[in-house]
Amino acid sequence: MLESTGQSSTRVKLDEATEQLQTRLLRLVGQTIADYGLIEDGDKVMVCLSGGKDSYGLLELLLVLQRRAPICFDLVAVNLDQKQPGFPAHILPDYLATKGIPFHIEERDTYSIVKRLVPEGHTTCSLCSRLRRGHLYRIATELGATKIALGHHRDDILETLLLNLLFTGKLKTMPPKLRSKDGRHLVIRPLAAVQERDLARYAELRAFPIIPCDLCGSQEDLKRKEAKAFLRAWEQRTPGCLDSMFAALANVAPSLLLDKRLFDFLSLRTTQTATDDHDAWLDQERDPQT
Repeated sequence: MLESTGQSSTRVKLDEATEQLQTRLLRLVGQTIADYGLIEDGDKVMVCLSGGKDSYGLLELLLVLQRRAPICFDLVAVNLDQKQPGFPAHILPDYLATKGIPFHIEERDTYSIVKRLVPEGHTTCSLCSRLRRGHLYRIATELGATKIALGHHRDDILETLLLNLLFTGKLKTMPPKLRSKDGRHLVIRPLAAVQERDLARYAELRAFPIIPCDLCGSQEDLKRKEAKAFLRAWEQRTPGCLDSMFAALANVAPSLLLDKRLFDFLSLRTTQTATDDHDAWLDQERDPQT
């Protein structure tokens, strides 16, 4: 276990291309935070840092917002060292020390547990995620964090939506804000509106010291990778379709779906006057074939 209370760091002057990209990302993140109430005055936000491009980008953008926002909130970076073979344990502490941010490195050998319990050839994502989530919730309680920030981006959200549609029979995905089942934690995803390609470019421009994953990230036959390829192919064929798909998640018409928990179909009857709900959505629909 390694901890640091953080010290002041020197801000890096960005070139024009990096500054422009960062400004665009900050606008998206700031709007998401405002729309969903992700961060409030007095919050202590635990930023989960894996060593991948997404979590590095999340931390950097939140650090900038922390300096500029009209509210005050604290940040603490947390990494769960899962004891993957060859994991360069020095990289994150060295990097975080230069950022002037408090951090906590938690060492837990979940790698051995996953490798022991998951048969060879099967996906490790589910068990790895559950073990990691349990530790992160515990650490958040120990650190007194009011929010747990994860680096999931727009592509993650759309891929999860597609996977749930195809394989679980559920219309759901990763929301920007989620309360844990025990009610004690709030998980936030400030990058919900940010595209993965922009995060990849940002990571390249900022030269983040990326650490590859030897568990989920190393498996080639994941359904998630297939979903990613499917969505990218559709975007290439029909540019803008992923924008529409993402917008649909915030533009739901319960009366035009089939869930009886969301709409009272049993009591639906005709009326003598026109109504402004139910099928009003159809009036503005485009033909999906055009």
